[in-house]
Amino acid sequence: MRKNYRKTLIACYLGFITQAIVANFAPLLFLRFHTEYGIPLGKIALISTAFFLTQLVVDVFCAHFVDRIGYRRSIITSEVFAGAGLIGLAILPQIFPDPFAGILICAVIYAIGSGLIEVLASPIVEACPFDNKESVMSLLHSFYCWGSVGVILLTTLFFFLFGVENWRILACIWAIIPLFNIVNFATCPIEPLVEGGKGMTSRKLFTIPMFWLVIILMVCAGASELSMAQWASAYAESALGLSKTVGDLAGPCMFAIAMGISRVIFGKWGDQMDLSKFMLGSGVLCLICYLLASMTSQPVLGLIGCILCGFSVGIMWPGTISISSKKIPLGGTAMFALLAMAGDLGGAIGPSIVGFMTQRSGDDLRAGIRLGCIFPIVMILVLVIVRRKKEDR
Repeated sequence: MRKNYRKTLIACYLGFITQAIVANFAPLLFLRFHTEYGIPLGKIALISTAFFLTQLVVDVFCAHFVDRIGYRRSIITSEVFAGAGLIGLAILPQIFPDPFAGILICAVIYAIGSGLIEVLASPIVEACPFDNKESVMSLLHSFYCWGSVGVILLTTLFFFLFGVENWRILACIWAIIPLFNIVNFATCPIEPLVEGGKGMTSRKLFTIPMFWLVIILMVCAGASELSMAQWASAYAESALGLSKTVGDLAGPCMFAIAMGISRVIFGKWGDQMDLSKFMLGSGVLCLICYLLASMTSQPVLGLIGCILCGFSVGIMWPGTISISSKKIPLGGTAMFALLAMAGDLGGAIGPSIVGFMTQRSGDDLRAGIRLGCIFPIVMILVLVIVRRKKEDR
């Protein structure tokens, strides 16, 4: 019988939507946690730290153990952890003596699921016999963007209609998606990424110069994306004097929409484009957006730069994965796991650098964003080297 790889693709689409849910839902509740449980805002900030730190640990784990466990078991486990973490968020803070401990435990649980999805979904699709895999990969990653937009909009609508005090019900509703997707991953065809099921080891990968180049690309991709995305709301509020709700819609939400549009465009017409040229152009546009947001005195122009930055970074993460798969075809699970770790590392250090410079400059956010220009600059230089290596071959 002919295998239905379309079902595999749909399962991975829902996997990225699951990742968007667990990454974006709790931050929308931070103020609620503060008022309902009396948790200091300083402690609440540790929730995001625990989330991303857990993802980094999972990335390292996947590089060494997923091939032994198997892709199907691992990806099903990801959905179980994501669903359990969301349901636990509605229950554990109520029954723990310290509600913050319950929230933190749930954040770690669904972060394990998110980390597994981040590492496994891309190689599962890469192993499927699709034509124009670069386009398929870009379209796949667009579902994280649409998931993020959906979580922000639908959660805001739910709170408007039913009140924020009913957030526990919504947490359980969001959990339906990963729990439903368990069935998809249990029944869809999943092929080995490398013939024989074994790819290169981490040690072998680190001896390949091209691997170091794509690692740098991925760090810059994560930093370029999240340095702007995580400060977009604050930028919208400080530049335009918007309320928190409107600022979230004008900043992070529009950023995610622009990023999703970029990935859909390459997903639809990528077979007619040169990926490295598209990424190089995106890097230049990203640099222009950072400069526009950090140097203009016109708030509207700054906001346009912030939103267009979402479009410019859209192809960076999936594009780097596609370049890696083409340049290092035997990279296997270890390569995808280390790339995810590099992206998460960039996503962790980028916003921190922007925040540090902002504080050092007397809370001047433009100064912080100006320093963030270093990430698209490095990406442009590395892409030029990668293209030259291609021509040498």
